[in-house]
Amino acid sequence: MFWSRAVPGGGDEDKKAMMTGNSSFHSNVPIAPGNRVYLERPQIYRLLEGAVRSPIVTVIAGAGYGKTYSVYSFVHKYNANVIWIQFSERDNIAERFWENFVATLSVMNKEKGVKLAKIRFPETEQQFERYLVISRAYMIPGEKYIFVYDDFHLIHEKPVLRFLERSITSPFPNIASILIARSAPKLNLMSQFAKGLVAQISEEDLRFSREEMLEYFRLQQVQPAANTASRIYQDTEGWAFSIHLAVLALKNDSSGRGYALSAVRMNVFKLIESEVIAVISGRLRKYLIALSLIEHFALDLLEELAGDMDGGRLLKELEQVGSFVRYDSYLNAYHLHHFFLAYLSGKQGELSEEEKRKVYCRAAAWCERNNLKMDAISYYAKAGTYDSIIEVVYRGLPLVLPNRIAQFLLEIFERAPEEVYRKVPAAWVFYVRLLITLEMFDRAETEVKRFIAILEAEERTPFHCIVLSGSYNNLGFIGMFTSMYSRDYSYVPYFERGLYYYRLNNYLVLGPLAVFGVSSFICRVSVPDKGEIEKYIEALAGMVPYISGSMNGCAWGLDDLARGELAFFRADIAQAERFNNEAVRKARERNQYEIENRALFYLMRIGLFQGNREKTEDCLKRLEDQLNQPDYINRYIYHDIVMGWFYVHTGRPEKIAPWIQNDLEESGLNSMDCGLEFLVRAKYHIAEKKYQAAMSVVGYQKGSHHYGNCLLGRIEINLIEAVCRYRLRDIPAAVRALERAYELAAPNGLDMPFIEPGRDMRAVTGAALKVPDCAIPRAWLERIQRAATACARRMFTIAEYHQGRNQRRSRKWEAGESLSPREIKILTGLSQGLTREEIASAFSLSINTVKSVIRSVYNKLGAVNRADAVRIATARNMLK
Repeated sequence: MFWSRAVPGGGDEDKKAMMTGNSSFHSNVPIAPGNRVYLERPQIYRLLEGAVRSPIVTVIAGAGYGKTYSVYSFVHKYNANVIWIQFSERDNIAERFWENFVATLSVMNKEKGVKLAKIRFPETEQQFERYLVISRAYMIPGEKYIFVYDDFHLIHEKPVLRFLERSITSPFPNIASILIARSAPKLNLMSQFAKGLVAQISEEDLRFSREEMLEYFRLQQVQPAANTASRIYQDTEGWAFSIHLAVLALKNDSSGRGYALSAVRMNVFKLIESEVIAVISGRLRKYLIALSLIEHFALDLLEELAGDMDGGRLLKELEQVGSFVRYDSYLNAYHLHHFFLAYLSGKQGELSEEEKRKVYCRAAAWCERNNLKMDAISYYAKAGTYDSIIEVVYRGLPLVLPNRIAQFLLEIFERAPEEVYRKVPAAWVFYVRLLITLEMFDRAETEVKRFIAILEAEERTPFHCIVLSGSYNNLGFIGMFTSMYSRDYSYVPYFERGLYYYRLNNYLVLGPLAVFGVSSFICRVSVPDKGEIEKYIEALAGMVPYISGSMNGCAWGLDDLARGELAFFRADIAQAERFNNEAVRKARERNQYEIENRALFYLMRIGLFQGNREKTEDCLKRLEDQLNQPDYINRYIYHDIVMGWFYVHTGRPEKIAPWIQNDLEESGLNSMDCGLEFLVRAKYHIAEKKYQAAMSVVGYQKGSHHYGNCLLGRIEINLIEAVCRYRLRDIPAAVRALERAYELAAPNGLDMPFIEPGRDMRAVTGAALKVPDCAIPRAWLERIQRAATACARRMFTIAEYHQGRNQRRSRKWEAGESLSPREIKILTGLSQGLTREEIASAFSLSINTVKSVIRSVYNKLGAVNRADAVRIATARNMLK
């Protein structure tokens, strides 16, 4: 039996209200210290035993009805592997949720936890499929698993709900999911309800009967008069927690007069005060109040917190508190009842600020050691140690943060007193970075200039120089991001100043902070004026040496990528190929993974445009190799996007990652970076003849001030609309959209967006040629029509090859070709997220042997990459 980090604590009912001192109910499993056990409720056990035959069970009732206790008691006796996930409000932050979810599953299998941690929070379909594959790989055939999700009502954010919904509704025949909540979970379970796959347990089911209440009195060795017992049952209406509090009162007054309805109903805290707090030592009282500051109650953390107060004796005394505190031997952790914590929270004023700070710092350090970064940040914020927050973020998060993390951190830093920024100057750099990430550019510029003026007026210590370097770089980033609207490219001197201060301290920027994140388009200009793109690129070229020098290679190769992008859009294939190859070379030198990915994307498109199978295959292989770079944080998201483009242009839209196909799902990238995924999604809808859906996608992007205002994005949006209108036989609207795209593209000769759609653009330009008053020059339309027709023919050769290869491989498979045991073993490793190097080490093979086997697997399955191979093998039930 396996348990999570918090079984079951922080819930809203008495987690173990019905404990007794002498029953042998759970003699077959380890018992909490003191040999405490629970009142047996056979009818609840039978109810849950029948319910877990369904894949989903909801246990919904208000606070104090014994929801958690009932499930907890049942799973202790039921023969199953149990994973208990205790939610808190902070689990609405997807990254924090994932850290805790993985930590929970690691209790069951540490190796599984390590592999799950590598894929990050599964926002894309590919990541989610990898999560499922890894989960299946560690399940024991024939054994029952129960996932318990406690306090589900606290979860309300869509990314976390979407993951939980997909996880809970995924078809695992040997898994039951129990959802404990005060109110109905915000999940779409209509299909499961309609199929009879959901069992429901309500407040009425959980109420104590009068006979159960009397049995509980007997086990607790209290004997109230018959009329008192009747009054208690009438007043409590079978509410488990209030019955338990009534017992505590009765134990202190054998006459039965100790029961007080007003205290039970109107002031639960007073009962806690009189029945618990009044009988414990002052030392334990202070310790308990300190525990109410945190959410984690692992034994090693509690021992550390108790160290200053004679920890050994204090923890022994803690075990005597009663049913409000329980130790779980499976998790090696304590659990404090929700109501008890609420009471203790009201007493936190009894602690000094220094005592609180010490508790928060120790809890934060414990969270860091256990890879719970978001909780560590929260505790450090409460302790006021903002320099520690910055260290946590810089070590593990990308330069451009996802919006939700940036917003979470901004709220923390906006609550920080002004003196924090004086004591921790790096906080200014980080605060401005958050404002930039959330596109609050005016505020960011005001703040960074104010702080630069303060620092430059003071004595320049090495640390001041580090902060000034970061501040000037931030000022440069503000100029770079806003130049799309301002057309002011004079930001390069800020980066030069950043390098100047860097050389005065030589502080080395490491990890994700040194990796430049690319936007949907590199050439981010908003106007079609001739020469505007060249001005933008000239500024980038001036910036790159400085930012790369001060941030350990950041943006190295970006200017070549920008030139390659412009050349590609101008259909200058020779120059596009030259610059993008140079961008790949430079990016690899300095680990600029996103620059390399985008350059390979353009090289792949060049191969498709030329009908060059060898070039295309080489790019696909190099894109596949990027999945073996664990430091490339967004590698799976961008791989799905790039492959989606490839599949839609080779006539295989069904192979596009499901998360891209689904309009309700997004990648989780920062809003400045996510436009490309919407373009691929729109192309997918066109391939599937869902033209209104495609126009809805581009309509949404028109409202985006990034993609909708970017010149290259606006051209693509109008061309998507032109194709959709044409296919819907709205020829006038199609021609108008084509005219708008031409007006934007013509000044800079951006022809490729018109050529690349192939036969679709051949049809649209053909329709425009028939319109007498078309605003587009006839010669241009005829030239584009010829180029699009030729492009369609060349791309068809690539598409025909890949479609034919799939058919040939399928026939060979049906004829009996199968994978060898070694191939199965290595494919299983790929499905679990292992790199080729890790597979080679695990199976004592050379790296070349692993590469050879992988090529053989791809060949037999007709796959183009590992995601494709895993998908095919999973569909054929080849992965065990």
